[in-house]
Amino acid sequence: MILGPPFGKWLLPGLISNYNQAMHVLELHSWQVTPTEAQAIQRRLAGMVSEDNSLTPPRLIAGVDVSKQSLDGVVTGAVVVLSYPQLNLVETQVVRQKITFPYVPGLLSFREAPVVLAACQQLVAVPDFILVDGQGIAHPRRLGLASYLGLLLNTPSIGCAKSILCGKHGLLGEHPGSSAEMRDGADVVGAALRTKAGVKPIYVSIGHRVDLPIAISVVMNCCQGYRLPEPIRLAHLAASGVLSSREKPEQGRFFLPVEARRIDNAK
Repeated sequence: MILGPPFGKWLLPGLISNYNQAMHVLELHSWQVTPTEAQAIQRRLAGMVSEDNSLTPPRLIAGVDVSKQSLDGVVTGAVVVLSYPQLNLVETQVVRQKITFPYVPGLLSFREAPVVLAACQQLVAVPDFILVDGQGIAHPRRLGLASYLGLLLNTPSIGCAKSILCGKHGLLGEHPGSSAEMRDGADVVGAALRTKAGVKPIYVSIGHRVDLPIAISVVMNCCQGYRLPEPIRLAHLAASGVLSSREKPEQGRFFLPVEARRIDNAK
């Protein structure tokens, strides 16, 4: 076990490379735009999305979610970071901001991305990839929130949506892990994925720098008996202000997987 700077946080061997490396946001456009300009930006950025898998063996995975807008126009953006594949909670960051961009179907990214990016910039533990409660390329202009965040953070990302924005899929098996391609015209834009028997599927799509088979595999590896993968489930709880003390990371420390604790105790 390695003692990492600067506050005595415990890190797993190999995780130290992810520690205290601020997430940088690329400046790909102005934020002061009209809905028409935002649509043009989406079309331009969609051409920059990579559907090739560039994931190295990941150590940390993030989940992001945004709360519903309050009466005063404020939303809460949350990002949680978990170890992978152990799925122990490592870090949580929450930011509240007022939304200024109007609600326009298909332009959710311009409302929610700023608060999510602000939360990500506060992270101490930098994730190797991000699961997003929203669409990736399964979007009319092929640039949903997951693709948008992946581009701006230059990080592999996966969209995990609870409903379909565009596309259709065929019959889906009832067994967890069953999937069916989702097509919008001639394009494969994602997959319906059964994560739990007896409940509705979720809709997985490429965000950025990952292919669809890997995206499906990662999402299934992150499921722990719920419909939503654990990073997104915990991000939703954090954004809603109800992440329980049982699930919160220990103050000022990084959780160690059981296997790592056994190794350390045996020394």
